[in-house]
Amino acid sequence: MKRHSRTPFYLLIALLIVSGLALTWYRHYAFDVPWLPGEKRQVWSIEAKIEFLAQGEPIVASLAIPSSQPGFELMGEHTASPGYGLSFVEKDGGRRAEWSIRNATGLQTLYYRIDMLSLDFEDSPYHPPSPDIRFKLKKEGPYQTAAAQLLARAKERSANAFTLTRELISEFNTQNQTARFLLQEQSRTQWLVELLNLAEIKSREVLVLTLEDGRRRQSLLSYLQVYDGEEYQLFDPRTGKQGQAANQLLWKYHSDSLLDLVGGTQSNVHFSVIEQEVPVSRMLDRDLLSDKPFLDISIHSLPLEEQTLFKGILLVPVGVLVVVFLRILIGLRTSGTFMPVLIAIAFIQTSLLTGLLGFVLVVTAGLVIRSYLSQLNLLLVARISAVIISVIAIIAAFSVLSFQLGLSEGLKITFFPMIILAWTIERMSILWEEEGPQEVLVQVGGSLFVALVAYVLMTNEVVRHLTFNFLGLQLVFMALVLLMGNYTGYRLLEYRRFKTMLK
Repeated sequence: MKRHSRTPFYLLIALLIVSGLALTWYRHYAFDVPWLPGEKRQVWSIEAKIEFLAQGEPIVASLAIPSSQPGFELMGEHTASPGYGLSFVEKDGGRRAEWSIRNATGLQTLYYRIDMLSLDFEDSPYHPPSPDIRFKLKKEGPYQTAAAQLLARAKERSANAFTLTRELISEFNTQNQTARFLLQEQSRTQWLVELLNLAEIKSREVLVLTLEDGRRRQSLLSYLQVYDGEEYQLFDPRTGKQGQAANQLLWKYHSDSLLDLVGGTQSNVHFSVIEQEVPVSRMLDRDLLSDKPFLDISIHSLPLEEQTLFKGILLVPVGVLVVVFLRILIGLRTSGTFMPVLIAIAFIQTSLLTGLLGFVLVVTAGLVIRSYLSQLNLLLVARISAVIISVIAIIAAFSVLSFQLGLSEGLKITFFPMIILAWTIERMSILWEEEGPQEVLVQVGGSLFVALVAYVLMTNEVVRHLTFNFLGLQLVFMALVLLMGNYTGYRLLEYRRFKTMLK
């Protein structure tokens, strides 16, 4: 039998490695992307995604947008709205992005992206204008009476604007019946603003975005901003907690609405957030970034919602590389080929200890149920379906039980891939019947060990930084997988097994 030359294969390996390393170096050189995380300044990239249904009429969509504020400096803003006209307007002291088009039909999607440099609160010179005071409640009759009672009780236990705010929020939390009655007419924050104004304290409702790396489809939270004549303080109207956290950005802090839409219906706005570390030199020369180098191969050009998705997906090749290395070169046996990678991804979502405990509990309970099903001599499809339903029931039961016991961490068990767990239970059960419990323990132990190694690498900050910022490394991973797939010699564990024979 004629053997094919392996030269093209090794040329392909060399091509992948050289291309991958060249793209990686080019991205570092041309875009000044650092090799390691933590060397640069923190920049939050936030993308607002606006969706609505157009009715075949002229469209005007106006979105409230933030500017520099204590703790954050505006570095740049971008929009994506094909076919739409766009302008930035000043209205009532606030900024708005305004899109317009003569005619549009069907689902419309508009993007607004902003880059905010994180600063110390003391460094910011920004002073927002103080809000106006309205000395009269909008609602009258029994609502006015009930609200006035809350204000009177809070005033007795307060000394200044900020203490009155805390006591007023406390009244809403303790006087449940009165609070429920008032909330039938308008939100808690609106009542708080009106009552504080009635007490001659300047306050307003603001919308706050909590910044957390990798968050998608996030909504704004309503907060209360109170002015005592010298400074502003932020209050959580639900808990009364005072102060602005370092990861809280004021998105809307004027009296206008978040989104005004003319010519469309069913509008909604949600936000995606991603954290980046940008070199100081790059921040100083941001105007030059409009002249992009011709070869910008990165996922940073995608919308932020897709970027956050890819941030997790790009870690999968790292887990795959671990599986290939430990199976082909070391000789570990696992349950399923890439089951350990899926377990490692689930561990990232659940945290390691919760994930390990949940995996063992679900698989153990599943094996017990599967042993009963095997006695019924069911057809394969029906048996697999029954196992899947059993896994869902087990996960639901553990979630409810952990919630009742006050163990909120137990709710994370729902992140496990249920279909994969069902197949794992089925494979282990068959293995138990054919090879015995020892082989099951070997394969489960091997799967968990590989998943742990993959988890450690996939949660490493350096690995996450490199895979997200240097797409060329994926070609290097591909080359390494192909190279290991070409190996036909003994595994490391097989050397130990045949040690006597080799002598």
